[in-house]
Amino acid sequence: MEFNYQNLEVWFVTGAQLLYGGDAVVNVDAHSNEMVKGLNDSGHLPVKVVYKGTANSSAEVSEVFRAANADTKCIGVITWMHTFSPAKMWIHGLMDYKKPLLHLHTQYNEQIPWDEIDMDFMNLNQSAHGDREFGFITSRLRKPRKVVVGYWKDKSTHEKIATWMRVAAAWADAQDMRIIRFGDNMNNVAVTDGDKVEAEIRLGYHVDNAPIAKLVPYVNAVKEEEIDALVAEYEKQYDFADDCKKGTEKHQYVRDAAAQEIGLRHFLQDKGAKAFTTSFDELEGMKQLMGFASQRLMAEGYGFGAEGDWKTAALVRTMWVMGQGLSGGQSFLEDYTLNFDGAKSSILQAHMLEINPEITAKKPRVEVHYLGIGDSGTCARLVFQAHEGNGIACTIVDMGNRFRMIVNAVEVIKPKALPKLPVACALWIPQPNFEIGAGAWIVAGGTHHSSFSFALTTEFMEDYAEIADMEMLLIDKDTTMRNFKQDLRNNEVYYMLNKALK
Repeated sequence: MEFNYQNLEVWFVTGAQLLYGGDAVVNVDAHSNEMVKGLNDSGHLPVKVVYKGTANSSAEVSEVFRAANADTKCIGVITWMHTFSPAKMWIHGLMDYKKPLLHLHTQYNEQIPWDEIDMDFMNLNQSAHGDREFGFITSRLRKPRKVVVGYWKDKSTHEKIATWMRVAAAWADAQDMRIIRFGDNMNNVAVTDGDKVEAEIRLGYHVDNAPIAKLVPYVNAVKEEEIDALVAEYEKQYDFADDCKKGTEKHQYVRDAAAQEIGLRHFLQDKGAKAFTTSFDELEGMKQLMGFASQRLMAEGYGFGAEGDWKTAALVRTMWVMGQGLSGGQSFLEDYTLNFDGAKSSILQAHMLEINPEITAKKPRVEVHYLGIGDSGTCARLVFQAHEGNGIACTIVDMGNRFRMIVNAVEVIKPKALPKLPVACALWIPQPNFEIGAGAWIVAGGTHHSSFSFALTTEFMEDYAEIADMEMLLIDKDTTMRNFKQDLRNNEVYYMLNKALK
């Protein structure tokens, strides 16, 4: 599945006014062009910045924001106030604007020219209070935005802008995200379900049900030569267990998995879907659970959720878009079993089959085993252990009056050998430690499924929650259970009052 940051744009709009005369306007424009060129030439930004001029009036502000809303390439707008820009002229444009917003608080000059500074310089370089005027009106309008403070040439500033760009791209991608659900939510599970209508209104997700019978013809139509070519690709990328190599009885399960991968990909392409869910209770006409295919398609960028979990499927896709070009990998994961070991107490993350091979540093191994759950039977799968490192685990749950995102920083450690558990897995210690990390996740209502990433930091998810105007709870090294519970109580009051005022 393709996703190209090169096809996107972020617009740069400078705030000023005509009070200071024509020369000031010319200088503002020149400085802005130089800054945008510098940002693009830095090599640190994944998306091209396009300068859209200086806004000197309410009409100009409204025009540029209307154009940004309508342009499909534009995923967000960066604003910067070079001079003092009266905030009333931004009201109508900001009220109409629907896309992500970043407010850059910077200045053209890095330092004050102490020996030369005069009133002309002061009139021209007024970001110190121009940005505060703009900050007030965005706050007054309750406009979600990211504020980045720093010199425009600094790498640290570029990195903050780059994070927001990746999140804005993922938000744009989510606005037409179609999720195919093969079968319904499984076995009366509550936390993986939710309000699909509200999700489409708030997050852009569109969830469609597809009986597995509609996929079966796609799989059955796959030709033998297509399977041959894909199995040859498997042989280049993975190690094979002896009992599933060519010429063995179990090799047919590998070929069946290849047919499922090809058929499933064609089905999702025909439906224009970016994510999907499966259920081991919905397999009529299929020879095995689509675990191998799910692993491979996740690596291509398709979102996946097990047992009908459409919210996690969408989040897996969204976090994949954010992490394009970054190292480490990401995957759907599930809390499976606990390992009590004092300060090293940890949680084994796994699933029956469907874990993305991008999160391992070693060559995955193709194995075929019986899977004694639901209708799944004997299945091919990629077996591996996730590499060590720091990452984040995220989930979105439906709290009835709002969606809540929960983010936990985790440390992935090396597990012991698992000779009798032939699945992909990761072992992690939730921050700040097992007791608080796991406890806070449970107190917040977090699901047993999560979207995990080595590539992203908590800043990405904070930016995403800001854009989505969604509650976010962070569990990291600074979390205490007392403060976390108080945050939950405060948030409950906030959202109840917010709903009542509306």
